[in-house]
Amino acid sequence: MSTPPPSDEPAPVRPSRFRWAWWLLAYASLGLGIVGIVVPGLPTVPFVLLSAFAAARGSQRLHARLLAHRQFGPMIRDWQAHGAVSRRAKRLAISMMSVCAVIMFLTAPKWWMAATGTGFMTVVAIWLWARPEPPPR
Repeated sequence: MSTPPPSDEPAPVRPSRFRWAWWLLAYASLGLGIVGIVVPGLPTVPFVLLSAFAAARGSQRLHARLLAHRQFGPMIRDWQAHGAVSRRAKRLAISMMSVCAVIMFLTAPKWWMAATGTGFMTVVAIWLWARPEPPPR
Protein backbone atom coordinates (compact mmCIF):
# COMPACT_ATOMS: atom_id res chain seq x y z
CA MET A 1 0.00 0.00 0.00
CA SER A 2 1.52 3.32 -1.05
CA THR A 3 1.18 6.66 0.66
CA PRO A 4 -0.50 9.40 -1.35
CA PRO A 5 1.75 12.32 -2.31
CA PRO A 6 1.64 15.36 -0.03
CA SER A 7 -0.57 18.19 -1.17
CA ASP A 8 -1.10 21.82 -0.25
CA GLU A 9 -4.56 20.91 0.98
CA PRO A 10 -4.69 20.42 4.75
CA ALA A 11 -5.75 16.99 5.84
CA PRO A 12 -9.29 16.84 7.18
CA VAL A 13 -9.54 17.00 10.95
CA ARG A 14 -10.26 13.53 12.27
CA PRO A 15 -12.80 13.31 15.06
CA SER A 16 -10.90 12.99 18.29
CA ARG A 17 -11.74 13.22 21.92
CA PHE A 18 -8.78 15.62 22.25
CA ARG A 19 -9.89 17.92 19.42
CA TRP A 20 -10.89 20.59 21.94
CA ALA A 21 -7.35 20.51 23.42
CA TRP A 22 -5.78 20.99 19.97
CA TRP A 23 -8.24 23.81 19.31
CA LEU A 24 -7.35 25.48 22.61
CA LEU A 25 -3.61 25.10 21.99
CA ALA A 26 -4.00 26.52 18.47
CA TYR A 27 -5.80 29.66 19.60
CA ALA A 28 -3.65 30.16 22.72
CA SER A 29 -0.40 29.88 20.78
CA LEU A 30 -1.72 32.19 18.05
CA GLY A 31 -2.62 34.71 20.76
CA LEU A 32 0.90 34.49 22.22
CA GLY A 33 2.37 34.89 18.74
CA ILE A 34 0.34 38.04 18.15
CA VAL A 35 1.40 39.43 21.53
CA GLY A 36 5.00 38.57 20.56
CA ILE A 37 4.78 41.02 17.67
CA VAL A 38 4.86 43.93 20.12
CA VAL A 39 6.47 42.47 23.24
CA PRO A 40 10.27 42.28 23.03
CA GLY A 41 11.68 38.89 23.92
CA LEU A 42 8.45 36.98 23.19
CA PRO A 43 8.88 35.18 19.85
CA THR A 44 6.20 35.27 17.17
CA VAL A 45 7.24 32.63 14.63
CA PRO A 46 7.42 29.58 16.94
CA PHE A 47 3.99 30.34 18.37
CA VAL A 48 2.46 30.78 14.89
CA LEU A 49 4.02 27.50 13.74
CA LEU A 50 2.72 25.76 16.87
CA SER A 51 -0.69 27.27 16.21
CA ALA A 52 -0.70 25.90 12.65
CA PHE A 53 0.38 22.47 13.91
CA ALA A 54 -2.37 22.36 16.52
CA ALA A 55 -4.98 23.87 14.20
CA ALA A 56 -4.34 21.12 11.65
CA ARG A 57 -5.53 18.71 14.35
CA GLY A 58 -8.25 20.74 16.01
CA SER A 59 -9.59 23.57 13.84
CA GLN A 60 -9.73 23.18 10.09
CA ARG A 61 -11.05 26.73 9.75
CA LEU A 62 -8.14 28.29 11.68
CA HIS A 63 -5.63 26.12 9.80
CA ALA A 64 -7.01 27.29 6.45
CA ARG A 65 -6.95 30.93 7.60
CA LEU A 66 -3.34 30.65 8.75
CA LEU A 67 -2.27 29.08 5.44
CA ALA A 68 -4.07 31.82 3.51
CA HIS A 69 -2.61 34.65 5.64
CA ARG A 70 -0.45 37.11 3.68
CA GLN A 71 2.40 37.15 6.23
CA PHE A 72 2.14 33.81 8.02
CA GLY A 73 0.97 31.58 5.15
CA PRO A 74 4.23 31.30 3.16
CA MET A 75 6.26 30.79 6.34
CA ILE A 76 3.94 27.99 7.53
CA ARG A 77 3.87 26.29 4.11
CA ASP A 78 7.70 26.41 3.88
CA TRP A 79 7.99 24.90 7.33
CA GLN A 80 5.41 22.18 6.68
CA ALA A 81 6.83 21.21 3.29
CA HIS A 82 10.58 21.52 3.87
CA GLY A 83 11.27 22.37 7.53
CA ALA A 84 12.66 25.55 5.99
CA VAL A 85 13.06 29.13 7.21
CA SER A 86 13.78 32.03 4.87
CA ARG A 87 17.11 33.81 5.14
CA ARG A 88 15.29 37.09 5.84
CA ALA A 89 13.43 35.50 8.79
CA LYS A 90 16.67 34.01 10.11
CA ARG A 91 18.45 37.36 9.98
CA LEU A 92 15.56 39.18 11.61
CA ALA A 93 15.23 36.60 14.39
CA ILE A 94 18.95 36.56 15.14
CA SER A 95 19.09 40.37 15.08
CA MET A 96 16.23 40.60 17.58
CA MET A 97 17.87 38.00 19.82
CA SER A 98 21.10 40.04 19.72
CA VAL A 99 19.24 43.22 20.70
CA CYS A 100 17.54 41.34 23.55
CA ALA A 101 20.91 39.99 24.73
CA VAL A 102 22.35 43.51 24.89
CA ILE A 103 19.29 44.75 26.79
CA MET A 104 19.58 41.84 29.23
CA PHE A 105 23.25 42.56 29.93
CA LEU A 106 22.41 46.24 30.52
CA THR A 107 19.46 45.59 32.83
CA ALA A 108 19.88 42.21 34.53
CA PRO A 109 20.62 42.42 38.27
CA LYS A 110 23.23 39.63 37.99
CA TRP A 111 25.53 39.00 35.01
CA TRP A 112 24.85 35.25 35.06
CA MET A 113 21.13 35.86 34.47
CA ALA A 114 21.88 37.70 31.24
CA ALA A 115 24.50 35.09 30.30
CA THR A 116 21.99 32.25 30.80
CA GLY A 117 19.37 33.92 28.59
CA THR A 118 22.00 34.78 26.00
CA GLY A 119 23.23 31.19 26.05
CA PHE A 120 19.74 29.87 25.29
CA MET A 121 19.32 32.41 22.49
CA THR A 122 22.71 31.42 21.06
CA VAL A 123 21.67 27.76 20.91
CA VAL A 124 18.38 28.73 19.21
CA ALA A 125 20.24 31.00 16.75
CA ILE A 126 22.63 28.19 15.79
CA TRP A 127 19.74 25.76 15.33
CA LEU A 128 17.78 28.35 13.32
CA TRP A 129 20.70 29.17 11.02
CA ALA A 130 21.19 25.43 10.38
CA ARG A 131 17.62 25.08 9.06
CA PRO A 132 17.38 24.80 5.26
CA GLU A 133 16.10 27.68 3.20
CA PRO A 134 12.95 27.22 1.11
CA PRO A 135 13.35 26.58 -2.62
CA PRO A 136 12.85 29.65 -4.82
CA ARG A 137 9.24 30.36 -5.71
